[in-house]
Amino acid sequence: MKPEGESRMPVPASHHMVESQLRARGISDSRVLDAMLRVPRPEFVPENFRAEAYEDHPLPIGDGQTISQPYVVALMLELLELQATDVVLEIGTGSGYVTALLAELAVQVYSIERHAALARGALRRLSALGYANAQVLTADGTLGLPDHAPFDAILVSAATPEIPPPLIHQLREGGRLIIPVGPADSQQLQLIRLRNGKPLVSILDPVRFVPLISETE
Repeated sequence: MKPEGESRMPVPASHHMVESQLRARGISDSRVLDAMLRVPRPEFVPENFRAEAYEDHPLPIGDGQTISQPYVVALMLELLELQATDVVLEIGTGSGYVTALLAELAVQVYSIERHAALARGALRRLSALGYANAQVLTADGTLGLPDHAPFDAILVSAATPEIPPPLIHQLREGGRLIIPVGPADSQQLQLIRLRNGKPLVSILDPVRFVPLISETE
């Protein structure tokens, strides 16, 4: 029994996020949940939005980009079924939050960001937090990263009208690609698995992401 007058310790915001926004909505991968407890989300949002860092909605991070809501991030990570030995490609580094989560879950992460200022900021945060297994490059994400392919998993944090063929070509046999596909008002999350050299596509939840833009656009 709690002694009379003893105050109840407040629940950390990260734990509240995991329990009420993730586990309660069906996220069950313990490695994903533990990673989202470990990575300090406030470090990856602008200072004036840090009070909202653990709330379940996107937040602006500059250059017209956003950090996705925690539930969508957790869902994408769970669907990828990441193993500790996986080599992962991320398209759309943004602030580096998902990059950090991937670095917790995989042995090596390569992340591509089109906006140089965002890439520099993400790299600073990741370095400060000790994520030595994450590399951030400024490049055209629609082309993937052929020099480091094949990848066990690819996560795309921006929407595209159709899946860029180079990303499928850079998957290892048995690899997984998670990507939002469709126009701004009608996107769906798609999971692609490479089986016997052929992509098997699963259509999943409706989502809303910023667009994936190539250097030619």
